[in-house]
Amino acid sequence: MILLQILLATLAVGVLSVLAAALVSLTLLLQWAPRLVAYAVGVLLGAAFLNLLPQAIEALGPHDVLATCLGGLLAFFVLEKLALWRHAHAGLHDHDHDLGHGHKAAGTMILVGDALHNFVDGILIAAAFLTDPALGWAVAIGIIAHEIPQETGDFMVLLASGWSKRSALCWNLLASLAAVAGGLLGYFALSDAEAAVPYVLAVSAASFLYIAVADLIPELHRHWRLPEAGAQLALIAAGVATPVLLHTH
Repeated sequence: MILLQILLATLAVGVLSVLAAALVSLTLLLQWAPRLVAYAVGVLLGAAFLNLLPQAIEALGPHDVLATCLGGLLAFFVLEKLALWRHAHAGLHDHDHDLGHGHKAAGTMILVGDALHNFVDGILIAAAFLTDPALGWAVAIGIIAHEIPQETGDFMVLLASGWSKRSALCWNLLASLAAVAGGLLGYFALSDAEAAVPYVLAVSAASFLYIAVADLIPELHRHWRLPEAGAQLALIAAGVATPVLLHTH
């Protein structure tokens, strides 16, 4: 019964948060997609600095976490270079197309980071259920509340990067299934999974930081007029505040 509840909870965390984010993105916010890239920057930075890294440092210590995060940043740099190199060797040398591909590569990296984050969520849910099923459902509900605004920001990035609505939804759902994998691993090998959690958190934080700083912020700088800059700053602040507000309960 515990395993069944873990599977149901991790499916709910992944699927419900993605579907809710897609519903918001495709109905209320679609026309604001370019501006909401700024909100996504804030959410990614806030989640990395105020949620993922503090949790990892608390469990592992600052030196190992920051070293892992640095390694993750360099690894994502190499991954994006390889993606762009492969694109160039496919014979696609048009400058505008290359820019579009670079943004699409950022979308791919968003999904990688999201999958890592969902995987850790699954492990945490399993740990809670093994402690107390009531606690497990409480943790799952809390994670869903945290994931919806973050998934909305991710969805906006994918749409702004040139992904189709269908591709963005399908790949987001696939990344969400990492929560189920994390839940299964947490159930069958909890002690080993717990030891790996801080490292996975650090790599996930590295992906969020790299995407925000290397890919999304340069896109925001293309709109330099003062009213647009003010709106971007407000949306970044709102994005940073989101994980803070959701974790003050």
